[in-house]
Amino acid sequence: MALRCCGFPIWVCPQTTHHHRSSLVGHSEFEAKRRRFCLWVCSSSSSASQRALVTAIEGEIPYGRELKKSSSGEMGLTRETESVTFHRDLSMLPKPLTANSLYSSASDDSKVRISFQGIPGAYSETAALKAYPNCETVPCEQFEAAFQAVELWLVDKAVLPIENSVGGSIHRNYDLLLRHRLHIVQEVQLPVNHCLLGVPGVKIEEIKCVLSHPQALDQCVNSLNNLGIQRISAEDTATAAQTVSSSGKSDVGAIASVRAANIYGLDILAENIQDDANNVTRFLILAREPMIPRTDRPYKTSIVFSLEEGPGVLFKALAVFALRSISLSKIESRPQRKRPLRVVDGSNNGSAKYFDYLFYIDFEASMAETRAQHALGHLQEFASFIRILGCYPMDLVR
Repeated sequence: MALRCCGFPIWVCPQTTHHHRSSLVGHSEFEAKRRRFCLWVCSSSSSASQRALVTAIEGEIPYGRELKKSSSGEMGLTRETESVTFHRDLSMLPKPLTANSLYSSASDDSKVRISFQGIPGAYSETAALKAYPNCETVPCEQFEAAFQAVELWLVDKAVLPIENSVGGSIHRNYDLLLRHRLHIVQEVQLPVNHCLLGVPGVKIEEIKCVLSHPQALDQCVNSLNNLGIQRISAEDTATAAQTVSSSGKSDVGAIASVRAANIYGLDILAENIQDDANNVTRFLILAREPMIPRTDRPYKTSIVFSLEEGPGVLFKALAVFALRSISLSKIESRPQRKRPLRVVDGSNNGSAKYFDYLFYIDFEASMAETRAQHALGHLQEFASFIRILGCYPMDLVR
């Protein structure tokens, strides 16, 4: 029977093995640590025998009381002879959770499962291990599968590369952020160390062609040209390393990570062969629930929005951050796939044009700050759509 806040008189009385009608029991004095009370909840609309009992906790032998009907029909109290117990060691009771305990438990990554696109040895796996050194990584064939693994509760989090300092943004992953309802809870900036790998015992002069992801090949053009090595595209860097290991050919190499070399038993013929020494890939950690924003360290907030038609509307949208001294670290525009054509409205206002855009912005402020809240409130005056993708600590250590 569902309990409601009103309509149920509540009495505090000792446990009894007899059924009595509901009646208010008066209070009496009794000795400390030698009492036992049970909570009886009686419904005024139910029968007199319906009651709910909260069981006492075990501990020490007290002296209790039971209800007894007198000859006049009134309810009274008598001593109870059976032994009952009460909890002795209160330190054994569970303690209420605090905000600090929530954050400390989140740092225990021994049971965290993180999905990533690729196979073991991929840079995404290395990023996951940087964020959670003791986590269990789960490879997925596609980025979409990595998202779905989180949504289906098969894993706890997913890791997603979002941009590279040389190759730029990974646009298809921006689309996935909007398509799915996961939240950004962390960012990882991973320095790229492209290594030239070969089968054990081979020399670098013997390598005639090299396999790797197209972006990795593009980032090592000068080094490969100097070595006179032909480039062949592969699905990803870890797959390239696995293919070279499986083939056993001495004239075929791979560009991949140090971790991939260790996993697939390849020799590292050269390290840091990328043309730009300051090559960094930024990854995002995604989860089902958002992180609670704080102000104890630098935070970053990622949002996506679209704007109404009008002159200077993008300038006005960006000004809401400048007016509050909030720095923008990233802005990316993407055409809306579901609505690529904007037309005039019923009042013939606006202009017909192709490509209605979505704007992705990262700004350096926490949603726990008043200035960030006011900035988004101001942005709503110009935006037809706003969504917060996540508020998370900035990765300041590379």
